[in-house]
Amino acid sequence: MRSLGFLLLFGLFACQAWAGTYQHDFIIQETSYTRLCETKKILTVNSQFPGPTIYAEKGDTLIVRVYNKGDYNITLHWHGLAQPRNPWSDGPEYITQCPIQPGAKFTYRLLFSEEEGTIWWHAHSDWDRATVHGALIVYPKKGTTFPFPKPDKEIPIILGEWWKANVSQVLAVALQNGSDPQISDAYTINGQPGDLYPCSKPSTFIANVEQNKTYLLRLINAAINNELFFSIANHSLTVVAKDASYTKPYSTNLILISPGQTIDALLHTTASFPGRHYIAAKSYSSALGVKFDQTTTTAILQYVNSSNHAEPLLPPLPEYNDTAAATAFETSLRSLASAEHPVSVPQAVDQRMIITVAVNLLTCEPGKTCGGPNGDRLSASLNNISFVTPTTDVLEAYYKNISLVYGTGFPADPPAKYNYTGENLPGVLLFPRRATEVRVVEYNTSLEIVFQGTNLLAGENHPMHLHGFSFYVVGRGFGNFDEEKDPLSYNLVDPPYENTVGVPKNGWAALRFRATNPGVWFMHCHLDRHASWGMETVLIVKDGEASEAKLLPPPPDMPPC
Repeated sequence: MRSLGFLLLFGLFACQAWAGTYQHDFIIQETSYTRLCETKKILTVNSQFPGPTIYAEKGDTLIVRVYNKGDYNITLHWHGLAQPRNPWSDGPEYITQCPIQPGAKFTYRLLFSEEEGTIWWHAHSDWDRATVHGALIVYPKKGTTFPFPKPDKEIPIILGEWWKANVSQVLAVALQNGSDPQISDAYTINGQPGDLYPCSKPSTFIANVEQNKTYLLRLINAAINNELFFSIANHSLTVVAKDASYTKPYSTNLILISPGQTIDALLHTTASFPGRHYIAAKSYSSALGVKFDQTTTTAILQYVNSSNHAEPLLPPLPEYNDTAAATAFETSLRSLASAEHPVSVPQAVDQRMIITVAVNLLTCEPGKTCGGPNGDRLSASLNNISFVTPTTDVLEAYYKNISLVYGTGFPADPPAKYNYTGENLPGVLLFPRRATEVRVVEYNTSLEIVFQGTNLLAGENHPMHLHGFSFYVVGRGFGNFDEEKDPLSYNLVDPPYENTVGVPKNGWAALRFRATNPGVWFMHCHLDRHASWGMETVLIVKDGEASEAKLLPPPPDMPPC
């Protein structure tokens, strides 16, 4: 087996004096990779899969020059990076920029502010992020350190998905016929499927560790369409951060991590279990009747200098639909809320938005055959609007006052009131309106957003991601949100601070933040099949009065539409 011990990075990196401006070159190109007994060309950055890890220090500025030598349009997004006043470098295709065309280049300017911990970068055009992604590790400023004992080493772990087929074709076929996309053939850990898949054992990722040491695991879920349970056999983990925000230490044998989310966890090795142990991940899929990849990816935690060479055992992982296990983990995390890492939870709000999250249908076009339920096309929506991606990016249209690109009619409440999580809902509710509608918010508004899950077609967990902000997850529950009763149980003391929140199956999640980042910010489900169907919208935060509260001007090399 091929050991990837070079991914173990000494925690001393955290103490390097990196504050400043640094440059990276990203070459987008096709590269041949072999997985599951078959070789195919995939889109990569610098020929690497996963892509290169970027290291930064809190407060840094990074310049990333992207050269597109591939055959597809592409953009890159810096997931979890607030980019204060700088949506120009945020990256979602036709939202904050037009794509970088083949043969063209674009320079991203990454402004680090409050982030500290693990975030990541990925393509934000079609499903290119299946292979175009990598870790982005943000260390504390010089003179400060982690709010936990310094780990001896670090182990980045990127969870992903692999298709034998061309991923672009998988998406194209699904959008053409309106069907659910072909499921993946494997999950991966650091780009490798692991022992349980054909032709994969020799290249299984191995994390070499020593007894009585502490390792910082930096987990990233880069999977396209699956939330994942994660565990290590015979070892517990202590979660210390989520989405680059520190948490109170939480000891657990099981982690649930949704697409887009990151988790930092400490692994303490002991003398009790030397040898080899499986690191494993499998899907959490709560939707009834929806096909999903039921395989399990593995890596190996291997104690060096151990005489125990027995075959590793799998850790116990929950059933695929174990919502109780998923909920137990999600509801156990709290912000650290220390003097060095305080919280600033809005105690009152200026505006509450309630947004229904639904999987829907669109009527099949006359003369066509569609692959969705009842011969219709699968769709998705927020507040019964299935988002239509424009051909001019929303940010340029907003900045230059270009008309007819988007409307400002995204509603603050569901346009239809019904028993959102009930059974046997009326069929008329299945069909949303298609439009490019955004929500405009005044600068410094104290905003509460309640994502309300629905049971249309199939209720399931939805990881909702907001660009440009992190937010406090002040509450969550099952059933329909009660505006009078449910806020009474909010945690306004130490709620977790996240950028991607899991909305429970047939339930709701409430988040709060202050809109102090002017610009155009995408909001969408991070299950890419749902986003491709229209489960997305845009939040526009207007400029404030002060100069430091105004949108920065665009760079001179923005890609043309």
